[in-house]
Amino acid sequence: MSSGATSSSDDLPVIAILVTAESAASVVYGMFDLFKCAGRDWPMIVDGQPGAELLAPVIVATGAGIVRVANGVPIEAHRSFGELAVPAVVCVPELMIAPSGPLDGLFVAEAAWVRHCYTAGSLIATACSGAMLLGEAGLLDDQDATTHWAFCDVLQQRYPRSRVRPQRALVASGEGQRLVMAGGGSSWMDLTLYLIARCVGIEAAMQVAKINLIDWHEVGQQPFARVACTRQVEDAAIGRCQNWIADHYAHAAPVAAMTEHSGLAERSFQRRFKLATGMTPMEYVQTLRIEEAKHLLETTEAPVEAVAGDVGYDDAAFFSRLFRRSVNLSPAQYRRRFGSLRAALAGPQ
Repeated sequence: MSSGATSSSDDLPVIAILVTAESAASVVYGMFDLFKCAGRDWPMIVDGQPGAELLAPVIVATGAGIVRVANGVPIEAHRSFGELAVPAVVCVPELMIAPSGPLDGLFVAEAAWVRHCYTAGSLIATACSGAMLLGEAGLLDDQDATTHWAFCDVLQQRYPRSRVRPQRALVASGEGQRLVMAGGGSSWMDLTLYLIARCVGIEAAMQVAKINLIDWHEVGQQPFARVACTRQVEDAAIGRCQNWIADHYAHAAPVAAMTEHSGLAERSFQRRFKLATGMTPMEYVQTLRIEEAKHLLETTEAPVEAVAGDVGYDDAAFFSRLFRRSVNLSPAQYRRRFGSLRAALAGPQ
């Protein structure tokens, strides 16, 4: 992101997760875990080694130490407001408050700090009922806004200069679109993905979504599981073949070409490849082709027939059957689900 300060020993964007006595512990910890996951966990699945973390989440409150939040769960705030330099992002998780309940005097210190951070250049993001705190901070005047459906009418009534969009799942408004609000109860996951995409890139957010099965729980783990089988191996001859096929998966005779590249007899190559990767050479090639097809389906509008050809299949019907068997979704279904996620992460319209 272009606005907002970043401050940490590693010069990572600092993401401050605001905690109050009304916060939901599951959302606070869930956001923290997803931010920590960005950049680190995908390489661990693919290559067997964790990658570099891309964000620096920190839990912040009016005072450092234990905050007993909603449902009596104790959460340790890492920093107080005064101990934290202006973060790149301030996240306000949902607040367990009644829609019609009084707010006067409830979040005075928090509202003042959020207003200060916004003025200093931070992006302010709220999940669910957390948008009420933006209103208390005086940041919603003449701005589009959204919140949980149960709070939309109250938000509009309490802050009449706001423009509440109850039909919108995600709203970005304010100067530089630095006020970001997400709607319903589980919207914190969508919000976290959006923030990862905005801070460090869409690819990182897509990786976090796929690792954690976010938003498409009914799909199951199969669409994402096989990529873990493509990690590099210790057998040098097979490793050379892996490196080669990564760029030549669309080769008309990939297994024969890998065998030649390995310098091994065909029988030895087949045996050592299966021992090293757990897959036959053809299964491995198909896995790479399916992964590339997923990327093309997510990022382009090319017809399925063209995608099939690009990854090495002349028969689009065969490709579609193979894709469904591997992913448990047809290519068209996969594009609808994950193409729409990538588009959403690119920013609300």
